[in-house]
Amino acid sequence: MQMAAALRLKTAGLWLAILSAATLGAVLVMQYGYGYAPCKLCLTERLPYYAAVPLGLIALFAPERLGRIALGLAALGLLYGAGVGVYHAGAEWGFWPGPSDCGGGTGTNPGQIGDFLNTLQSTKVVDCSVAALRVLGVSLAGWNALVSFVLASLAGTAAVRR
Repeated sequence: MQMAAALRLKTAGLWLAILSAATLGAVLVMQYGYGYAPCKLCLTERLPYYAAVPLGLIALFAPERLGRIALGLAALGLLYGAGVGVYHAGAEWGFWPGPSDCGGGTGTNPGQIGDFLNTLQSTKVVDCSVAALRVLGVSLAGWNALVSFVLASLAGTAAVRR
């Protein structure tokens, strides 16, 4: 029975690391491949994924007790990310106001005015209260909330299940 629990933890850690890395890869392609500049909330929503990748790997390679702690921490962080995603999606739908200091993501400072104008033409600035893209009627923030919640459920269930 002990071996089955350890295998379940390691499998959950592997899936957590893979799916978190895939999610980060997708948003980085959106940012650098398609020119979508992330807003303040978008950047905040990424933080739990940055933590979930190494925590998933810790759960994969560490002893069972440490693996449970790593998955539990990942679950808590991803629940936070799901909450930020819900808040962000609600601001996009106009259910409540978004942060007053939210605008486009930061970029490099151009050396010359011509570089600045070229950057303005190729960069899509994303405001926190405006959905940059909707897939199947759901904004990226809404999808983030869903993915974060599913990954939190995966990690949390594996962490507490014996």
